[in-house]
Amino acid sequence: MPTTKKLHIVLYEPEIAQNVGAIIRTCVAVNAKLHIIEPLGFFFDERFITRSSANYIHASDYQLYNDWQQFLTLNPEALLYCSTRYAKQPHSAINFADHDGPIYIMFGRESTGIPHEILHDNLERCFRIPMHPNVRSLNVASSVGIVAYEVMRQLDYPDLSKVEIQKGADYLK
Repeated sequence: MPTTKKLHIVLYEPEIAQNVGAIIRTCVAVNAKLHIIEPLGFFFDERFITRSSANYIHASDYQLYNDWQQFLTLNPEALLYCSTRYAKQPHSAINFADHDGPIYIMFGRESTGIPHEILHDNLERCFRIPMHPNVRSLNVASSVGIVAYEVMRQLDYPDLSKVEIQKGADYLK
């Protein structure tokens, strides 16, 4: 039975096509919808995304938005959890299993992150991925993978296979 807690990954004005491609692949792997808010730092074309998405772009559920306002208009139910290095709680401290309805996780531009006003409006749901103090940030595609799988872990991996399908569950025997 499909879960009602659909994961949504929101990218605010991403700048690097290869990151978006890798995030597309992750979204397909965790059965998440991807929301991409323009403007982008690249031309959104399959030629620039296909390789880093490992050809999963055709299997992905994504939507492009002209701007932040269009995203808000088309997703009025979106309660955002925001990834930012400025947050004071780790991503693992949030109990996503207690959240009713769809879970929207937002990641910002590679160069500047999520705008301050959006973070301020969602302050109680801002989080950071813990890391060594000498490291400023992680790659956004890595960050999406870390957080998406933490959400899935908390929900007990809904709709995801826990065994190898292509080569069979007993491949290692």
